[in-house]
Amino acid sequence: MNIQQLYEFCLSKKGVTEHFPFDEDTLVFKVGGKMFCLTSLKKWESGDHSINLKCNPEYALELRAQYEAVNPGYHMSKIHWNTVDVDKDLPLKGVVKLIEHSYELVFKSLTKITQNEINELIN
Repeated sequence: MNIQQLYEFCLSKKGVTEHFPFDEDTLVFKVGGKMFCLTSLKKWESGDHSINLKCNPEYALELRAQYEAVNPGYHMSKIHWNTVDVDKDLPLKGVVKLIEHSYELVFKSLTKITQNEINELIN
């Protein structure tokens, strides 16, 4: 997965917006105003292809034990976030699954009103 594929995949999800809330380097994808994926553009340019994704805490521990590519979230809550290196031992399907998992976790945490508004969007 390259940065353009990540960008297009995240924006293809219903209700997703892109932001740079921290600085000009950190690209953040949000659904309903809440982050589900973020990455450093400078790191991608330098060859460090990693993304931070929200994750169920128990599932996060399983993934970290199984894959070298999955580590506690860099500069994030180590319980609820993983940093995933997309170039290591986690297959592309696994990376996609974790992005979807992160999106769904955040989407389900939104109010029912916000979920309904997003579900009504044409994407």
